[in-house]
This record gives sequence, C-alpha cells and structure tokens, in this order.
Amino acid sequence: MDELYIEDIVEDVRRDYENRRAERKNIEAVWQLNTNFVMGNQFSYINALGEVEDGERDYYWQEREVFNHIASIVESRQAKLGRVRPKMSVRPASGDDDDVRTAKVATKILEGSWHKHDISDLVTRATMWSETTGSVFYKIVWDDEAGSNVGEVDGKNVREGDIRIDVCSPYEIFPASLAADTMEEQSSIIHAKAMHIDDIYRKWGKSVEGTETDVIGVSDCSPIGGLGFCTMIPAVRRNVKKDYAVVIERYTRPTTLHPNGELAIVAGDQLLYYGELPYANGKDGARDFPFVKQDSIKTPGCFFGGSMVERCIPIQRAYNAVKNRKHEFMNRIAMGVLAVEDGSVDITNLEEEGLSPGKILVYRQGATPPMLLNPGSVPTDFSYEEDKLLSEFISVSGVSEIMRTSSVPSSVTSGTALQLLLEQDDTRLSVTAERIRTAIKQMGQHILRLYKQFASDLRVMRSVGADGVIEVISWNNSDISCDDITFDTENELNTSIASKQNMIFELLRAGLLYDENGKLSANMRYKILDIMGYGGWETVYDSQKLHAIRAQKENLGVAKAEPEVYEFDDHGIHISEHTRYLLSNEFEQLCSKNEVLRERIENHVRAHKTHMKLLEETTVEKQI
Repeated sequence: MDELYIEDIVEDVRRDYENRRAERKNIEAVWQLNTNFVMGNQFSYINALGEVEDGERDYYWQEREVFNHIASIVESRQAKLGRVRPKMSVRPASGDDDDVRTAKVATKILEGSWHKHDISDLVTRATMWSETTGSVFYKIVWDDEAGSNVGEVDGKNVREGDIRIDVCSPYEIFPASLAADTMEEQSSIIHAKAMHIDDIYRKWGKSVEGTETDVIGVSDCSPIGGLGFCTMIPAVRRNVKKDYAVVIERYTRPTTLHPNGELAIVAGDQLLYYGELPYANGKDGARDFPFVKQDSIKTPGCFFGGSMVERCIPIQRAYNAVKNRKHEFMNRIAMGVLAVEDGSVDITNLEEEGLSPGKILVYRQGATPPMLLNPGSVPTDFSYEEDKLLSEFISVSGVSEIMRTSSVPSSVTSGTALQLLLEQDDTRLSVTAERIRTAIKQMGQHILRLYKQFASDLRVMRSVGADGVIEVISWNNSDISCDDITFDTENELNTSIASKQNMIFELLRAGLLYDENGKLSANMRYKILDIMGYGGWETVYDSQKLHAIRAQKENLGVAKAEPEVYEFDDHGIHISEHTRYLLSNEFEQLCSKNEVLRERIENHVRAHKTHMKLLEETTVEKQI
C-alpha cells in the first residue's frame, strides 16, 4: 500500500476519533458524575466547562457526610437482574430431518459456549456498567489463538481458534451519530482502547511509540487517554501510566464502494490493519459490526441509554443536605453556643477545652459570666422532608424498601398482599430485564454465525442431556444451518422457585395432578420435585428416574428395531414416556417418512399395558 495513502487513512481515522470524542464530552461527564455518586463522592458537580469537580464547603464547620441510598438502589437492581439468565434453543429452518438435527446441535453449541466462556459472569459485569452509565457493549470476535492445540507449524503451537467475548464500557465506544437509537442505524462505530505497546506488538507485529498517559481519579473519572478503563481514586490525584497507546478501531458498514465494509485499526502514527469487515455476523451472511448493545433505560433520540442513577441524583443531593443541616442543629443543641463578654475570660483556653464537666471557669471580676445561648430545637420540617425524600427514592427508582432491606412492612400481614407488593417491585425492572434478554439473544446469534464462518474443522464438545447423562458431540460449521434463537424460559423476574412451589401446591390442592384413581404417581412425584428445584432429591426416587431415562432411550432407538419389554420395567413410567413421544412433533415428522415407527412403538406400548394388567391381576389373586 502506498505510504502516502497510509498516512491519509491514519490521519482520517484519528481526526474522526477526536471529533466524536469532542461531541460525546457532555455525555461522558454524566457517566462520571453517576459513578461518583454510586461510589459515595456526592458533593461533585459538572461545571460550566463540562468537567466534573468536587464542591467546596461554604464554612469550615459544615457537615458534609454522605448518606448513600443510590448505591443500595443500584445493588438491589443488580441483584434482581442477576436472575435474568434465559435458556436458549435454536428453531429448525424447516421440518426436514437434517434441519431438526442441526438445530439440536446448534442448541448444544450455545449451551457449551455459555459455560465455556462463562457468559453468566460477563452479563453480570456488563449489567454493572449499564446500571451505572446507562449502556454497555459486548464485543464478539474470533480469536485464532484460542481453543485447543492442533499441532505445531514452524515451531509455534497452532490452535483451532474460538470466539472471544469482551465487555466494553461505553467510554470505549464512539458512534457516528449520537442521535441514532440503535446499532443498526449507525454507519460506523469506533472502538478505542488503551493498550500497552508490548501487547500491540504481539498482536499486530508493529512497534508503536508509547506516551505517558494520565489516569485521573474520582473527580474527573476519565479512562486512559479518555477511554478504556476507569480507575477510581480519591480527590484529583493523577496516576501516570507509561508506554501506553490508544488503539482506534473504526468499523464502517458495507457501501457501494466497499461492499464488504471497511475496518481500519490505528495506533499512534501506525496503521495496524486495513481491509474489509472480517466477520459475516449479520443477517443472511452480511458483514456487520461485532458489537451488541445493552441499555438500562432507553432514551429516545439518543444512542446511549439512561441510568436510574441520573434520576436519583437530585433526590440524593437534597437528602444529604437535609440530613447534614439536621445534624448541625443537633450539634448546636448538644455542644451549645457560648456568649462571652470581650476580655472577661481566657478565650484560647475556652476554645481548646470548652466547658468540660467540673471545669473551674475564671472570669474577670465585675464582668458578665459566659452563658449558653438558647439553641432551640430541631424543626419538625427536617424530619418531614427526610421522610418525603425517602418516599421519592422509591417512586423514582421503583426499588421499594422490601427489595432494599429484605424486610416486610409491619402493616402487611396478608400473604396475598405481600405477593402483590413483590410483583409490583419487579414490574419496573421487567423492561430492563427484557433488554438484557434481547442482548443475550443477539450475542447467541453472533456466536453461531462466527462458528459458521470459522469452525470448518471437526470439533468435540461435551454436553449434559436432559436426563443428566454426559454427551460428547462432534460438529463443524456444516452442522449450523440456522441461527433463529428462541427462549425456552419466560422472563425470569416473573417466575421464581417460590412462585413455582406455590403454583404446584395450588394444583395439588385442586387435585389436578392426581391420576384417575386419585393417587399421585411416582413419575409425577419425580417431576414435581424437579420443577420445585429439588432435582437433587432424585436419589430417593432413583429407580423412577432410571426407568424414565431407559424409556427415553427406547424412543430414540425405535427407528432401528422395536424395543423389548422386560419384567423389571416400571410399566406406568414407560407408558407415560412413550405416549409423550408419540404425541410430539418430532415423532410426527419421523413417521411422515417411515410409518413403521408408529406401529413399532404402539406395539411396544400394548406390550407394556399387557404386562401391567397381568401384574395387577397377580397382585389381586395374592391378596385374596
């Protein structure tokens, strides 16, 4: 590539980055202010220059204590949102056997990736960012240096490659337009992050000149070079980092001139990479950005989302002011304010020691002795305003005292009323929870599309089946034919183990789970325990579980031959499992190509019923 052309690209990318950084300065100041308030530095404010500063005392005696309710609100929201971990599956593209099989393999790949890359922990970290700043981003890319070792080439280990998922704070993302709501509306995205020059050389093989970079603390929480990460330290102390450089990655959507998009990576005055977008991670194999955005609160006409912290800051300021002024009144009442005639006493001694108990106070003969002024009492308006502000925290944040203190109000004695209060708590969070579910779904689509593009060699993955048995599956990119991901679970905030247990008890009381003889079958007991979250208790009913697993294996083997019926079979469980399989869509699709399957499994069910009838007759004869 021509040297002059390279210089033009580097200059264009750097100029674009600086322009976007200047446009986003006011939004960054809001993020920094939010972080300060969450951490407890709540006397900071945004000055006229758009920078975060720490406010000074008006008088040396002023109380400046912080009564941090914002932190508890954020922690409560994170605890609730931590339950949002949906189970995903892939819908087949059609009813064809191959599509059904590949959809199952893709589902197993998603399950394996979830555990292998610890996506649950990534979502927790991302939610911390989104609850504080309003937005967070997942970057899903292909890492050639990840995965299992497949051999050596020229003395270097070669790996099969795997996906890598990074959580990117909003400080690192610079959109083309701050007014576009979604990622799809952006023409380009810049991801800028500070890296050590040694790491840059290892990754791209080019030497970049490092510079001294300031990491500024709480009062001006700018990351390295205005992006990257944010080191929180008290006051405005500077932490100088040496040998760092800002790596700027500009991703541009496909255009007529560049049908596969454009990616330019710049650090210092070096062009580290220039070419088309590397990942076919868009719809229908199109090239797209490797980012997924997760918002806490959607802000109309703004790319970055809003945070609940922003709404609570005015209330927190007012609450701190009321509490501190109230304490100042109480200090005056407790310590008193002395009125002293000029020259009547030793002022220096009185200032240092005060009026300690048993103190001998010597004053000038003929002078007026020192006296305490009437301090009055704390106005009731302070307590009224304090209670009012606490209720405003609840109405603005949607986080009630039940969620924050884990205690039930003394006025609530009805279980139904308590359940309604808990459901109301979750109502405000359900919108944010749904955005987390959407981000996880998009992340799953990116994972499957990257595996479809790069995983051409045969791979082995372990998976746990529904029956608890470890399965080893081999697959490659040809086994991924669809990325239509659906959720197998509804919004986790709407259901909990306690609500499931209450529902089961209601069904039991209504008699809807008993058989025609009014009894609760062993198979139903096992399923109830599993639904209620006591799956570990299956050792009590281990034989029932083993019978269910055996029946399910017989369902899978019916395509080869009709299963046998044994004397030791629990015929009731086998009949239930076989009947469920007969009524499934999967079996209907198989029978459309091979009608013999239906006849085999129906004969097998009849044999079980015959054995069960003979067993019952034998039991009756013994009783007679």
